[in-house]
Amino acid sequence: MAKKQSHVTPDMWSELKRFTDARISLGRCGCSLPLSESLSFKLAHAQARDAVWSPFNIDELAGEIEALGGSCLRLASSVEDRSEYLTRPDKGRKLSDDSRRRLESQSKGYDLCIVVSDGLSSRAIHENAASFLESFLILSRNVGLRVTPVCLVENGRVAIADEIAAILKARLSVILIGERPGLSSPNSMGIYMTYAPKPGATDESRNCISNVRTGGMTVDAAVQKLAYLVETAFHMQTSGVALKDKMAQDYLPYSGIQPALKG
Repeated sequence: MAKKQSHVTPDMWSELKRFTDARISLGRCGCSLPLSESLSFKLAHAQARDAVWSPFNIDELAGEIEALGGSCLRLASSVEDRSEYLTRPDKGRKLSDDSRRRLESQSKGYDLCIVVSDGLSSRAIHENAASFLESFLILSRNVGLRVTPVCLVENGRVAIADEIAAILKARLSVILIGERPGLSSPNSMGIYMTYAPKPGATDESRNCISNVRTGGMTVDAAVQKLAYLVETAFHMQTSGVALKDKMAQDYLPYSGIQPALKG
């Protein structure tokens, strides 16, 4: 029986596909994409849309965090619904009135404020946040950091962590947030850290760890990196563009944080 002839012309870069999830070496069929690649693109686009629109199950995530021995505060931004969240980024940066009142009744004075928000991908948070916090919270408490309850915020933007930390009088804020989904990464979590957070802080005052997910930066690597940034921020009393990442490969998380905390 004659071998079936392929009508797809392969790309010379095909061997490189094993090193990346990027859409390279797609080949061609005549003057068009092969059907398999066209369908793959449509699937990736659908997954990205689903990541943006899928609801944030705060109760499920809170249960996972509380099972680890942590405590949670359930909060919300000032947007009314998901459609407004996507069209009014400014409202996602501010707490709702009810959430602000709830926070103001909490105890004050912390080293570290931890915030988790769905952002633009609730999937990223549900897949990555609990495993990250399992390691990071234990590390932070073991070295004596005073950590807030984990603040879970529906429809939040990065800057909402500044308002939360300022109300709770925390020296430093960290927010885990779902990143804008790409066509090969609908489940990517970002982590933003800000020293001396306050409403109105802008992005140059933050440090960012991006692409935390399976196939991207591992949770263990992200925990190590954030511990380094937090420790360095306390030593230098700053963050953002003034804090350069000079972490050694053999850095032990929080290995030198005690002098900074005493200071």
